[in-house]
Amino acid sequence: MFGFFELEVARTRRLSTGMQRVTFRAARPGGLAEFASGGRDQRFKLFLPRPEDDGPTDPPPVDAGELWYAAWRAQDPDRRSIMRTYTVREQRREPGEIDVDFALHHESGPATRWANGCLAGDRLIALGPTDSENGGVDFRPPPGTAEVLLAGDESALPAIAGILARLGAGTRVRGWIEVGHPDDIQELPTRADAEISWLIRGAGVRLTEAVSAAAPATGQAYAWIAGEAGEVRRLRRHLVGRANLDRRHVTFTGYWRRGTTEEELLEEAVLAAAGAAAGAE
Repeated sequence: MFGFFELEVARTRRLSTGMQRVTFRAARPGGLAEFASGGRDQRFKLFLPRPEDDGPTDPPPVDAGELWYAAWRAQDPDRRSIMRTYTVREQRREPGEIDVDFALHHESGPATRWANGCLAGDRLIALGPTDSENGGVDFRPPPGTAEVLLAGDESALPAIAGILARLGAGTRVRGWIEVGHPDDIQELPTRADAEISWLIRGAGVRLTEAVSAAAPATGQAYAWIAGEAGEVRRLRRHLVGRANLDRRHVTFTGYWRRGTTEEELLEEAVLAAAGAAAGAE
């Protein structure tokens, strides 16, 4: 359901103060033919080269099959490629391109530095879907959903844009998006009946406060929330506790956590899964 793809940068475009779009194409003719985005919040992984001052980068274990993650973890942490998870903002079969919007965090981590400095022709490896119905799509409202609630920060903006683009006419949507700068506000085309509230960080109400102050959902609601892990937990607590949403109808994902790298988050997840498995024995 997932496979490795060799990509190269086709072009870049600064969308706003806090967002950089990188358009990828296949590094070889026909190399994206099997890439099958499911749209919405489709996530996939990019393996970024290490900065020059970190020394040479070992390539991801493309020949390891389903054991790729264990093989990647077994590589020297000081040499292996830097793995990050991103959303497919848009895939175009013709001419065979994928857009990825990078949120440029103030901490200027390796992904931000790479996105700011990459040039046309730069190459990297991606792990992406080969079937449009895949586990990298989380937005799945249940039948009978009367209203969709969307909330997230700029790291979730590409996914929210993809979700809105896929929703049909007449779908009632309320969304709250927190960004760092006024020019980060984007047009989000959709056929849905969508009401989007933009929040500028440091200039007023924060994300959880805005959602908490909103009128409660009427009828069966489905909520999708993503962004900084601590903020996502607070939002979920409000929606399930005070707003009385069925917890099965709330999809929540911590895209990042302040002060923590994706490698550290993955390591925590592996240890937690191992602990759960040991407890079940």
